[in-house]
Amino acid sequence: MIKTISSIALAGLLAFTITGCSDKEPKADPKADFRCKQENVLAPKWTCIPMVEGAYAGVGVAKKSAAGMGHMRKVAAANGRSDLAQQIESQVKDKVETFTRTTGNGNNETVDQVTTAVSKQLAKIDLKGSKGVDVWTSPSGSLYMLVTVPASSVNKTVKDSVKTSFKNDNALWQMFQSQNALEKLDKEFPSD
Repeated sequence: MIKTISSIALAGLLAFTITGCSDKEPKADPKADFRCKQENVLAPKWTCIPMVEGAYAGVGVAKKSAAGMGHMRKVAAANGRSDLAQQIESQVKDKVETFTRTTGNGNNETVDQVTTAVSKQLAKIDLKGSKGVDVWTSPSGSLYMLVTVPASSVNKTVKDSVKTSFKNDNALWQMFQSQNALEKLDKEFPSD
């Protein structure tokens, strides 16, 4: 009996020592690598996170093609513009919904109507001024292209679209005219 109690006590002490006596914090895995990689090789950071100061940025990818580099550039640019359009539409929708909530009151609040109108007008934007600013070829031969469009030109188009959609309803347009609303719009969409 004493032998059993001694064995249990020894096992408990050993378990406590192994699991509970460390005052050190767990260390990060030294093998973890958070650098940008494409196809398991280091790649330019913009291929993972497209960012350019003063511009909206997107990445387009074209797989290696027998049609040649010219064709691949066109495909990568088109895919980059598509990425840009999706990002801009998402960001604008969020900003416009926030903006319209501040200008609408009670029964006159028309967030869905305004957002829909602006989104339809933005779908017609052909991203004038967008261009490929950097390229990288992966080991497999795929072409990655960083495509940008100046934020000021997109923001100006967005502001014009918002104003046009509000003009479609005179009561909303009068609310929009208030100085406070104009200042809010300029903050959300800087064009200078």
